[in-house]
Amino acid sequence: MGQKGCCRVEGRQLNEHVTLGVLTEAVPVAVVDEVLQQTGRRNWRARHLLPRVMVYYVMALTLYAHASYDTVLRELMEGLRWLRWEGAALDLVCKSAITQARVRLGEAPLRELFRRLAQPLADPRAPGAWYQGRRLVSFDGTTIDVPDLPVLERHFGRPRVGAAAFPNCAC
Repeated sequence: MGQKGCCRVEGRQLNEHVTLGVLTEAVPVAVVDEVLQQTGRRNWRARHLLPRVMVYYVMALTLYAHASYDTVLRELMEGLRWLRWEGAALDLVCKSAITQARVRLGEAPLRELFRRLAQPLADPRAPGAWYQGRRLVSFDGTTIDVPDLPVLERHFGRPRVGAAAFPNCAC
């Protein structure tokens, strides 16, 4: 496993081949289509970046946060071509087209998908996932800015390094 190139297929990383499959397993196409219909985003005029493609693209952006928009789109399109999805035969579009398609999609479909599909993975019987009836959650090294109110500053304090605009909760 530790050898260089062991997880490569046809010169590409294995994860580049499975991303779309994993996304469609976790977020089924039928559910995406229902949500797009419900939120009024199902049918756009004929464009290269169809609503369904954009939903999976936004999800892929979170998986490849280190990569550029066009690199993520290129990887997604390879997966779409492999699955023979409608709209996958297109050449890459310019960055402004990507931005416009994301604006057209808006947040409503993604919010609704989250509402429908997001759920805790740990069953109440899972050992180590619960303590006294409460789910255990951990945030490693995360800080959250809280409103600049005296009561919150007293409770959470401010960062010790430099002047901070807001108190923050170190999780």
